[in-house]
Amino acid sequence: MSELIAESITKSFADKQILQNVSFTVKEGEFVALLGPSGSGKSTIFHLIGGMSRPDEGTFSLDGKDITGQRGMISYTPQNPSLFPWRTIIQNVVLGAEIQKKPDYQTAQEMLEKAGLKGYENAYPYQLSGGMQQRVAFVRALLSPQDFICLDEPFSALDEFTRLEMQQWLLNIWQENKKSILFVTHNIEEALYLADRLLILSNNPATIKYDFSLPFVRPRDENLFLTEEFLQWKRKIYQALQENNHIPS
Repeated sequence: MSELIAESITKSFADKQILQNVSFTVKEGEFVALLGPSGSGKSTIFHLIGGMSRPDEGTFSLDGKDITGQRGMISYTPQNPSLFPWRTIIQNVVLGAEIQKKPDYQTAQEMLEKAGLKGYENAYPYQLSGGMQQRVAFVRALLSPQDFICLDEPFSALDEFTRLEMQQWLLNIWQENKKSILFVTHNIEEALYLADRLLILSNNPATIKYDFSLPFVRPRDENLFLTEEFLQWKRKIYQALQENNHIPS
């Protein structure tokens, strides 16, 4: 498990400042959701953590080691599953470990079975539905040697029923592995349902506007959506996304 610390991250593109003094921590085994307006810099934060570009100012550290600008230190799952069409499902899920020359096909087989994909090991991505492809992408992230996972709106393209099914599946698998996760979403209910903490970004230049610790116990199921406490938090987060001046009561 890994602890990520982002400290005073600032980033501009051309003449536009995207991030300003962004600081936050994701503790070992913690599930943190990141919410913010469209274009506020959520995906930019992921690109910076993953070393695809460097911040203008600030640092990222993982377990006390400076990883600013370094690639290969985290596992990243984008909105699109990004599976290689010429590789079978099991070949796709061991890819991250294969790069490190440590593929474990037995564990991969077991993880695919837990993901409800038994019998699809030798299929190709085009033969799977969108939800099944997302499961493959997440299994690949879990089997990668990195203990920190960034998930960039992985369920945004799914229908509501499949999305809820995938959320529950994700929680069940994460509960067993407890890797640290930073999860970007536009969906308030999804953030509340999945996360231990919820970070809210302001408009550009973005900074961390609020850092909410959520009170919902684990394990969680769909009944949580119907509780009064959940609805109160949904209103609270909605208000926090709408204004900049005060924390809603």
